[in-house]
Amino acid sequence: MPKASELKRGMIIEINGTPHAVKLVDSRSPSSRGASTLYKIRYTNLKTGQKLDESYKGDDFLKEADCIRVKVQYSYNDGDSYVFMNSDDYSQYTLNEDELEGQTGYITEGLEGITALIMEGNILGIELPASVDLEIIETAPGIKGSSATARTKAAVLPTGIEVQVPEYLETGEVIKINTATGKFMSRA
Repeated sequence: MPKASELKRGMIIEINGTPHAVKLVDSRSPSSRGASTLYKIRYTNLKTGQKLDESYKGDDFLKEADCIRVKVQYSYNDGDSYVFMNSDDYSQYTLNEDELEGQTGYITEGLEGITALIMEGNILGIELPASVDLEIIETAPGIKGSSATARTKAAVLPTGIEVQVPEYLETGEVIKINTATGKFMSRA
């Protein structure tokens, strides 16, 4: 049973007997002494698709849904559908772009390390690896000697997402992106 402070995007939590996927985790630290950190969680009901917002204290326990975790690899994109292949028995699972809300920017051809969450033979969602390596396809020219400052610039990646990177990086360099926060980590 995970605590509210341990929740990550993509986890499946059971609320009133229905599986819900964690879509957004927002933590708020109150300014008064002794007050506990509050976590505002946005869920998506995996059966109806409805959104649900809940607030918890950091040490509140939640019930993880009874899912089977299967290693899959991204195969291909078919319109709005993303097809994943089971690494063991080569069966295929399809998820809609809406069901992958916020995760499509990190999915690239042949990406491994993805865990599919299966319940009653149906795929509920996926958990991405902690980080992915993507190439910068468009950014402003690098500035020499700018590594001493913490200034950043926008960089566009092949999947269409835009991240802030240090000024010294140039087009064509491969970088490591944190899939939970969507932020630059380091050069790959």
